Amino acid sequence: MIPRILLDTAAIPGSDKELRLYKHAKDFSIDISGEGELMSSRVHGSEEALAELTCSRIVSRIRPKVLIGGLGMGFTLAAALKHLGTNAELVIAELVPKVIEWNRGPLGEEAGNPLLDKRVTVKEEDVAKILKAENQAFDAILLDVDNGPNGLTHHDNDWLYSVFGLHASYQALKPRGILSVWSAGPDVRFSKRLRQTGFKVEEIRVHAYGKKGGKCLIWLAEKTIRL
Repeated sequence: MIPRILLDTAAIPGSDKELRLYKHAKDFSIDISGEGELMSSRVHGSEEALAELTCSRIVSRIRPKVLIGGLGMGFTLAAALKHLGTNAELVIAELVPKVIEWNRGPLGEEAGNPLLDKRVTVKEEDVAKILKAENQAFDAILLDVDNGPNGLTHHDNDWLYSVFGLHASYQALKPRGILSVWSAGPDVRFSKRLRQTGFKVEEIRVHAYGKKGGKCLIWLAEKTIRL
């Protein structure tokens, strides 16, 4: 039997939990202490779908600017780069410094080294800080943070999915900008909050791996123009 090897650990700012990077044969995984596997290089179809569904709606815009909250294993970023032109600008916000380090190291080749792309700017900070500071800056905001509205890793992530967080995302988006949110499962109350904030909402279920595996949920929320 091939052993599962612990490569590194990372403290989560503002939390008593930690992330753990493992390798098993050719595959990598990131676990969260006390909760089990959070993500794996074997299964990333839903992350790619998040990027494709979002970018297809903004690719024709002039110099589209995209904010991605949460680097993970880099698959969302890599897919966004694939579906956007050379004139795009992508900003990655990652709270855990070692996740960035892992993506520049052992995880890099798994997603095609997206951090090396000149269109990418990496910010080692909470995506919430960026949302609070910006006004009509982004054509799209992708939140691949935690487990979706029901977070596991960091309680402060709850703010992103609250009325206050959604209002900040709304303000940070350009007119008809897209807020897309990955989640492990549905949340009726979150859908309601999106609509109350002023978004036109679409809910799409996608497989975790191609046409196989469990299904995740992606919210695509378009910023409507208030009269």
